[in-house]
Amino acid sequence: MGGDHGCGVVIEGAKRALEADRRITALYLVGNRAEIHAALPEGGFRDHRVRVVHASEVLTMEDKPATALRKKKDCSIARAVELVHNGKADAVISLGNTGGIFAAATFKLGRIPGVDRGGIASVIPTPDQGFVLLDSGANIECKPLHLAHYAIMGSVYAREVLGYPNPRVGILSIGTEEGKGNELTIEAFKLCKHLDLNFIGNVEGHDLFQNHVDVVICDGFVGNVVLKTCESLATALFSMLRRELTANPRRKLGALLAQNAFRAMKRRVDPEGAGGATFLGFNGTVMKAHGSARERTIANAIRFTTESIQHHVNQVIADEIARANERLLAAEKLVSTPAPS
Repeated sequence: MGGDHGCGVVIEGAKRALEADRRITALYLVGNRAEIHAALPEGGFRDHRVRVVHASEVLTMEDKPATALRKKKDCSIARAVELVHNGKADAVISLGNTGGIFAAATFKLGRIPGVDRGGIASVIPTPDQGFVLLDSGANIECKPLHLAHYAIMGSVYAREVLGYPNPRVGILSIGTEEGKGNELTIEAFKLCKHLDLNFIGNVEGHDLFQNHVDVVICDGFVGNVVLKTCESLATALFSMLRRELTANPRRKLGALLAQNAFRAMKRRVDPEGAGGATFLGFNGTVMKAHGSARERTIANAIRFTTESIQHHVNQVIADEIARANERLLAAEKLVSTPAPS
């Protein structure tokens, strides 16, 4: 119910996803029943896997997440997350209020044991394959341990969902040397060195699109700035390219000859290709799609979420976080143990 284009777009995207993937055994459309039924295609969905779950309220973009969740107990995002909490669904996808979704996941699902703070993982396309950016907006104030946990969770996601066999994990900083950065990145660097990861150290902004790193770790403030800058830059570049290619007849002819290449490039850098951003660290799979998402984006969000479920990403994260915490505790004890006299 939280998208910019109405629930009909969500329904069509769900329809496409169900047609493409028989692994999905049930799909719940959560929201105002009257509006959902009005938006269904003529003759209904014609898929026995679809169920409508009524919710009388909607968490709007203007609502303060935690307060609104307490007041709007029958809002669609709360009802959807409860389906996961009660074991009726494995995952929830929403186009609504990001803070509201994160709050609902925190309060109703809880974090995976050992995870100190959940985060938002976004896949940023690059000329080669793309990288996972974590955290991309959930927590603007982080501790070094949070970044270490992001490194573990991002590595698992890149390996299990994106198919990267040995993801390269880096901390976003202002220099590649170990001592560069602020107190957060310097201390996080020390922790990550003790983890069972393909940790490559610090990475800078110009490394992101040079196929140097697969998982980029940062706090949510920096991550959200990077995410939105990348999205707006891609839009601006295509706008400038369109303007230059239509400046005169000769350029228009060249553009016509190269139109297939331009279409392929546009698909390659499309931030909607991944469907949205995945919330990692919770007892349930949660995907946040853009509020402006169209049908293809919804279908992609369902596809990526299904892959997370099939690869048991949360269980893998739980196992690796437990091992990581043991390593970090052992390293802390080793540092604090006084040397023999």
